[in-house]
Amino acid sequence: MAEGSAGKQIDTIGSVTVVTETDQDTDTEEATEEESKEEANGVIEIPDPDAFDVDFNHWKLAKIENLESLTKVETICFRWNQIKVIENLQTLTTLTEIELYDNQITKIENLEALVNLQILDISHNRIKKIEGLDTLVNLKRLFLVSNKIKKIENVSHLKKLEMLELGDNKIRTLENLEGLTDLTQLFVGKNKISKIENLEPLASLELLSIQSNRVRSISGLSSLANLDQLYISDNGLEAITGLEANLAMETLDVANNKIASLDGISQLNLLEELWIGNNKIEEWGEVAKLGKLPKLSTVYLEHNPIQKDPQYRNKVKLAVTSLTQIDATLCK
Repeated sequence: MAEGSAGKQIDTIGSVTVVTETDQDTDTEEATEEESKEEANGVIEIPDPDAFDVDFNHWKLAKIENLESLTKVETICFRWNQIKVIENLQTLTTLTEIELYDNQITKIENLEALVNLQILDISHNRIKKIEGLDTLVNLKRLFLVSNKIKKIENVSHLKKLEMLELGDNKIRTLENLEGLTDLTQLFVGKNKISKIENLEPLASLELLSIQSNRVRSISGLSSLANLDQLYISDNGLEAITGLEANLAMETLDVANNKIASLDGISQLNLLEELWIGNNKIEEWGEVAKLGKLPKLSTVYLEHNPIQKDPQYRNKVKLAVTSLTQIDATLCK
């Protein structure tokens, strides 16, 4: 399933076998399960139609077919295959999860019958448009990482959606998210977004990852009272601003920017982790400001000018007595 994100991967072959033609004698030892998977480009047989979990990981399948006998299947995985079209799934109405990660799919289609689907992963494909989700009103997690999507659209009807993963696409604008009032995690890293906007409808949002974009200032977060994790590294930030109302913040990642001042976070009394490595902090007076954050336990300050000080770690610890970890090393 997508990065950044959490989920399960089924690593067993389960009840599915693949039969391929062979010239070997009948007394030849059977191929191992791994060998069978590498040769899996023949006829798919399903000896147990009552299987709940079915795995076709890395079976060189070019087409989805012959699944009609699966009357109870809940999870099906087609990771790392050569599938180009989503098809022949209309009988699998019991499905709650389907993985189509790393195939050659260009369009989201033929999912209308999967009304019980809760997790859909079509990451690492060739999709250009978000579509074909009209009937999937029970979706909770949607993964579309590493495609060619240029616009967020056709998701506002997914009222139960909790996680939306759109990292590594070609998105320029945060838009069309109204209706996603249950969304708790939004991942839009590695796109072309220049402004944080239109997030007001996301009243339940707890995590926003907008790393590796083109954002120059933090804004548009004042309505997100439940936001406790913000990942905004690798942008063009010169200051930490716009967090006055985000008092639930526990983790803030602003690494790899151009920040010289630690103003703008003194109100974050619940902050536990601050990642601000590879910025422009060069004054110890700035570090002293962190001493006002009562719960701060981890800080990453490496690759700032202050790290050149021979007493770097000692000075950080003296300035922020609550710390248990400085950079990647625990405090003694």
